[in-house]
Amino acid sequence: MLEIRRYLGVAVAVPFLVGGVLAITPEVEREVVLTFADPAIVESSGLVALDDGHVVTTNDSGDEGRVFTVDADGRTVGTTTWGEARDVEALAPVEGDVLVGDIGDNAGVRDSVSILRVPVGSGEQEVDDASAVELVYPEGPRDAETLMVDPVSGRVLVASKVVLGGALYEVPPDAVPPSVGAPAPLEPVRLREIGSVRGFATDGAFFPDGRHLVVRDYGSATVYSWPDLQDVGSFDLPEQEQGEGIAVDEVDGDFRVLVSSEGVDSEVLRAPLPQALAAAVAPLPEGSPTVPPEDPAVVTPPGAYDAPVATDALDRGPGVGPWLVGGVFLLGVLVVLLRSLKPR
Repeated sequence: MLEIRRYLGVAVAVPFLVGGVLAITPEVEREVVLTFADPAIVESSGLVALDDGHVVTTNDSGDEGRVFTVDADGRTVGTTTWGEARDVEALAPVEGDVLVGDIGDNAGVRDSVSILRVPVGSGEQEVDDASAVELVYPEGPRDAETLMVDPVSGRVLVASKVVLGGALYEVPPDAVPPSVGAPAPLEPVRLREIGSVRGFATDGAFFPDGRHLVVRDYGSATVYSWPDLQDVGSFDLPEQEQGEGIAVDEVDGDFRVLVSSEGVDSEVLRAPLPQALAAAVAPLPEGSPTVPPEDPAVVTPPGAYDAPVATDALDRGPGVGPWLVGGVFLLGVLVVLLRSLKPR
């Protein structure tokens, strides 16, 4: 009986160990850009780098709807609030504002998730007319912590958080409010799957020229070319308590990758790129085309979003990934258990 309890204890612990294993990284140089000084920033999830040197972050589940604008010294210089929030996990810059992704769904039970547009900057701002766009996945609920906006075309992307590899979805272009307070669709809109990205994605961001995007997990990140989503290369991130933010800005003509983490007094760090990867994503010479011609297979086809949302899609589980992982682990535990009980 003691042996059985021991193996069952391992089976219960395995799912919790997965996140810890993914967070283990080799030693990477830690260059602190700033430390959040605001005691209200306790679970930084999502990061945006503004052109003026400020950054924007938000707390994830458990907080009210608000984002913090933070200066280079780590001081909060502005807060934007908009009321209730369920599980905000991501931010993305959009023409001077930010898109807020209320897209967290750890249990895979939300009928829909939402994004909304709010202003950011110095001072206190309260948004009474933030129009939330309700989103549904074509195959049913998904957990997600990654929201990205192409700075050139304005295409809005969401990446699911799945251990065995995430899916990348596009928001219907005409569903995103063009400005704060603009009306949003009255009914939920369907996301369209356009590709895949690394598993267990906790955040992502476009490079400022729109030629590449980067998606991170707890310990590393992968750069993809855009819009063809080719894997350009991966790199390890500096050690963090629970890294759930990434942003890219441009300083002195070079791109800089910033990462943030949950926790009180957490730090925003610079994540160094390997030399070859830095060269691959470097800004193009002035006068070069901003982005290559779009791959016809990636461009949104006419009518891609015209189909009505299937009501049965709202009742499905969180997908095969988590169940497959759990099944494999439990099968392995069962095999070991049976072998241990076999007479010798």
